[in-house]
Amino acid sequence: MEIFFNTFFVLIGALFSVLNPFGAIPIFVGLTQDYEKAERSRVSLWTAINVCIILIISFFIGEYVLRFFGITISALRIAGGILIASSGFGLLNANPKKQKGISKEVEEDSQNRNSIALTPLAMPMLAGPGSISLLIAYYQDHNNTAEISASVAAIFTVSLLIFIILRSANYLAKYLGASGIVAISRIVGFLTVAIGIQYIISSVLTIIRGI
Repeated sequence: MEIFFNTFFVLIGALFSVLNPFGAIPIFVGLTQDYEKAERSRVSLWTAINVCIILIISFFIGEYVLRFFGITISALRIAGGILIASSGFGLLNANPKKQKGISKEVEEDSQNRNSIALTPLAMPMLAGPGSISLLIAYYQDHNNTAEISASVAAIFTVSLLIFIILRSANYLAKYLGASGIVAISRIVGFLTVAIGIQYIISSVLTIIRGI
C-alpha cells in the first residue's frame, strides 16, 4: 500500500503542475463566452473525459504510438504550438454571436462547441506534449501492478479535478459579464498566440541543438 500511495500522490502532483488547469480557465471562459451554463458544464465534462482518455493512452501505449509513426516529442510540441496559436487567433477575431434561428449555422455551431472540448482545450492546452512525455517516461520506471494501479487512479483523480475547476469557471463568466469576457478573450487570445509560437520556437531550438 505504501508503494501505491507514494506513486499516487507523486504522480498527482507532477501531472497537476504540468497540466495547470487553473491556467486554462481564462481560455475556457473566452472560448465559451456565448455558451449557456448547461453548455459550459457539458464542455467541462467532455474536456475532463478527453484529458483522461489522452493521459491513459499516453501512459500505456504513448511510446509505441510515437515510435510506430516516427513522431518525436519535438514534432508533437510543434503541432501543439500550431493548434494553440490557431485557437488564439480565434479568440482575437471572435465576435459576439447574434441570436440565431434554427438553421444549418446552428447545427455547425453546435458541432464546433462540442469539438473545442477536444481541441484546443483537452489537447494541447491541458494534455499537451509535457504531460504525454511525462507519462511515457513515468511508465518506463513504474510498471509493476501496484504502481500501474496508482498511476491510473492518479489520472482519474486529476481529470476529476479538471472538471471541477473548469465547471467553476461558470461563476467567473457570470461575474465578469459579456463585456468583461470579450475583453479577457482579446487579451488571452494574444497571450495564447504567444504561447503557441513559444512552443514552436522551443521545439525548433531543441532540434537545432540536437543536430
